[in-house]
Amino acid sequence: MDLEAVRTVVTVADAGQFQRAAVDLSLTQQAVSKRVAALERHLGVRLFTRTPHGAELTSDGEAFLPHARELLRAADRAAASIRTRPLRVDVLTSRSAPTGLLRGFHRKHPSVDLEVVTLPDIDAALAALRAGTLDATFRAVTDPSRRLPPDIASTRVLDEPLQLLTGPSHALSSAPSVTLTALREHRIWMPGLRPGSEWAAYYTALTSEFSLRIESKGPNFGSDALLDTIASSPTLTTLMSTHQSWPTPHTLHHIPITHPTPVYPHSLLWQHANAHPALATLRSYLAGAAPGRDAEGTWRPGWVLAS
Repeated sequence: MDLEAVRTVVTVADAGQFQRAAVDLSLTQQAVSKRVAALERHLGVRLFTRTPHGAELTSDGEAFLPHARELLRAADRAAASIRTRPLRVDVLTSRSAPTGLLRGFHRKHPSVDLEVVTLPDIDAALAALRAGTLDATFRAVTDPSRRLPPDIASTRVLDEPLQLLTGPSHALSSAPSVTLTALREHRIWMPGLRPGSEWAAYYTALTSEFSLRIESKGPNFGSDALLDTIASSPTLTTLMSTHQSWPTPHTLHHIPITHPTPVYPHSLLWQHANAHPALATLRSYLAGAAPGRDAEGTWRPGWVLAS
């Protein structure tokens, strides 16, 4: 049922005239008549009779009117729920660069009710987007095994540089920088790389192109345990974003990676049909606030979408 036609019928009933209803709706009288006639055809009944004084409801029109009013109130409540519910945005981790961008967005737009969540993988994020329980997600788009559904839009937001972390007894601990080629001789430990995840797809591409040794075997006790192990090991290193900072009692050495610098490519994904008003505000903010991407001297997998 056409809600605008229903709204037109209610307006005519309240105004008592097609001409006055046309003024109230900022329409021509002909447009008002066409809307009413279309709804009457849909219902199979006459809703109004024309009189010398205007328009009067038929008995069917009188029966329909209270339900029409309730239908419009329900539609208004549904629209209001979209405007007032929080904007839900998914990030890979709470310490990633996109989380920092969301903090900046919140400072710039404190009136926007923002809810930040962390979903387990891109499949869960896409399902939530399509179900309407999530408004946007930051993900790498796309690994070779999947393409985005046609109802999902995406735009590249930022490239997050990675750095090497070592303990004080590691051979590279005093290096001012290290190249990806030089890392071939060293063990990189990253437990928790789940097969099929976008992180795994990224590091598979990295190891394949530069012949690195990235080990993921062993229990994953979390980032704090990982860094404790790296800090005390003379042989193990790990990769971590330059945007991440972890409190630890040990001394970790943060070494820039060059020639090229590997970057993790973050894109913002959302559903085309999503009408949350704050989503457009977020996209506009990210377009101006996010750092650059595709910088010279950086590397990302060849499967990353350009836009």
